[in-house]
Amino acid sequence: MIDWPAEIERTPEGERTRNKNFKASLGSTTIDLSTEMGRLEPDNWRASIGNQHTKSNGLPRHNAKPDDPGFVLRWTKDGEQYAVACDAYDRLRDNVRAVYLWVRETRLRGNRPVRTAESEFAAARLPSADDVAATDQPHEVLDVDPDATESEVRNAFRERAKHSHPDLGGSVAEFKRITGAKEAMIDE
Repeated sequence: MIDWPAEIERTPEGERTRNKNFKASLGSTTIDLSTEMGRLEPDNWRASIGNQHTKSNGLPRHNAKPDDPGFVLRWTKDGEQYAVACDAYDRLRDNVRAVYLWVRETRLRGNRPVRTAESEFAAARLPSADDVAATDQPHEVLDVDPDATESEVRNAFRERAKHSHPDLGGSVAEFKRITGAKEAMIDE
């Protein structure tokens, strides 16, 4: 299952278009993207597609054909989390290529002597766990009563962690969200 960021709206399936501008193959695009991420020098990065036909970093194999053509790229740099995603096209290859081109063009802007108030990747920055936790009540995040016992809170956390832990294919942001909710409810 694709690890789509909650902050990014999906393109309805019927509105995805055929792209005729990208000539590169999926295999060459994933090589280009991997090279580009090396130039960006993130602390870590991972891709996500709609099936398990991927390489160890989550990039699709050259013959991947998931039912969901969406593509997500997440990375961490200097303690900040970033994510970019594309599902505007009806083929995985084109969505991966669009993400690659965005990352490349954005990184290249950082090589110019022009200065702005934000980093060139500010648009891709995800909200911190503190920002996300402030929008939901902890008991709502864990789907327990506001006066749930410590045992009930821990059990609810464990159930959610099975699906949201990054080591199990979940999202870092969601795992931080449920961890923050658990800690708020049991005063850890």
